[in-house]
Amino acid sequence: MRYHNITKDDMLNGDGLRVVLWVAGCSHCCKDCHNPATWDPDGGLPFDAAAKEEIFEQLDKSYISGITFSGGDPLHAANRPEIRNLAAQIKEKYPDKTIWLYTGDLWENVMQDALMKNIDVLVDGEFVAEKKDATLHWKGSANQRVIDVQKTLCKEDSTTPVLYCEN
Repeated sequence: MRYHNITKDDMLNGDGLRVVLWVAGCSHCCKDCHNPATWDPDGGLPFDAAAKEEIFEQLDKSYISGITFSGGDPLHAANRPEIRNLAAQIKEKYPDKTIWLYTGDLWENVMQDALMKNIDVLVDGEFVAEKKDATLHWKGSANQRVIDVQKTLCKEDSTTPVLYCEN
């Protein structure tokens, strides 16, 4: 896995102050994407022990609410195995911190992934420029959903997601 940046004390990509891992690799290539530099899975830097330690140092801070995986797309084939492992390690070491994940994929296509057991909030769906709305909470276009993953997985029918917030 490769990454472009680790943002600290971020308030825009999830609830509370967060650390954000911006991974490389996205096959959605949405029109007017705010981060096209992250599309190439071979771009950025190798995600190594130093990058992981940087994330854990941030998560050690009591005022940090959790981590957000963004990019690119954390569920791109080049990222999924390492994101799955990293999310499991974070959830084990920091059970009270939340894990958010942004993906162009739809909930219905990723809900069976074992990674979801460690994700608290999933923002799904491709960014659609024609549905862009700057007033929306934690998403860029009206087609995207901010999903409470754990509440959704507890339902008998987890194909219909429970929204973390309506807009």
